[in-house]
Amino acid sequence: MSSIVRTVKGDIRPETLGPTLTHEHLSMEFTHFYRKPPQMIADKFNYDFSLDTIGYIRQYPYSSKDNLTLNDKSAKEAVLRDVQDYKANGGGTIVENTTEGLERDVKFYDYVMTTTGVNIVAGTGYYIADMQSANNLHSTLEDLYDHMLAELRTACVGYPSVRAGFIGEIASVWPIRDFERKAIQAAGEVQAQVGCGVSFHPHRVAEAPFEIVRLYLEAGGKVDKVVMSHLDRTLLDPAKLLEFSELGTYCQFDLFGTEVSYYQLNIDTDMPSDAQRLNMICSLLEDEKEEKILMSHDIHTKHRLIDYGGHGYSHILTNVIPRMKTKGISKEVIDKITIKNPAEWLSIPI
Repeated sequence: MSSIVRTVKGDIRPETLGPTLTHEHLSMEFTHFYRKPPQMIADKFNYDFSLDTIGYIRQYPYSSKDNLTLNDKSAKEAVLRDVQDYKANGGGTIVENTTEGLERDVKFYDYVMTTTGVNIVAGTGYYIADMQSANNLHSTLEDLYDHMLAELRTACVGYPSVRAGFIGEIASVWPIRDFERKAIQAAGEVQAQVGCGVSFHPHRVAEAPFEIVRLYLEAGGKVDKVVMSHLDRTLLDPAKLLEFSELGTYCQFDLFGTEVSYYQLNIDTDMPSDAQRLNMICSLLEDEKEEKILMSHDIHTKHRLIDYGGHGYSHILTNVIPRMKTKGISKEVIDKITIKNPAEWLSIPI
């Protein structure tokens, strides 16, 4: 059976994707997650990005509303330059995970692909219940199913020339709310119908990925087409990570470049470093799970872009892959994780 990958500018062959970032954002709004900064340094967050404030923003990224706005003019200009840098460093494809509730901007994704030559794959679906409109919250499971199916098969709402290429990120909190449960189930039903890839955003507790997969599978979704995102901040116990990997989903480590251990969105746990993320990946490689590993950055704030003093979309290519090689990971395995696995996940049968 032949297959395609659906970009915002049309269908392409899976083998042409090149190195692929499977969980990124190019334009979105994240101010819902604003957190007040510590009182003794609160004044540092009343100013624009500069050398004397960037250190504080890196430490407390969710305490700057400007940092959480990745869809204003300056952010879009920075994103465009950043994607051009990614292309210059050998990058081929970016999977854009912004869904309903995060201010998706399909027109901008189309513009980025046209301008840079990097393949952009847009998602369809819904973020957490707290960020949905009243109309969405009252949707039935059938409504959610119809919306995602239409965006995959016909066109994205408001953009008749663009179709979504996967479902995601479908996000939930813990305990999973009724709206989120319906979105997960609808994703499973649509996946069974279309054969596309699906990406889930779990809450920051170890039980969440397991429950999401259960709901998705019971709805009919295929296990080998689903990605569980953010495992590098969710399953920090090596034994629990290996247990989850046995389910057969793609295990995604998508916070590469985040090197601050204090995690404002879950202060009871420590955010791992890139070195620790690579150790997690190595543990799965030792268990012969190389066909189920994906890597990305989940850039969703300004401070991680190059123009704002960050690492940019090229970080894995320029900084992480060389470290993988020093850890003894072969080029064949690296290519499988960064090129072949994403192509398999994104492939849609025709």
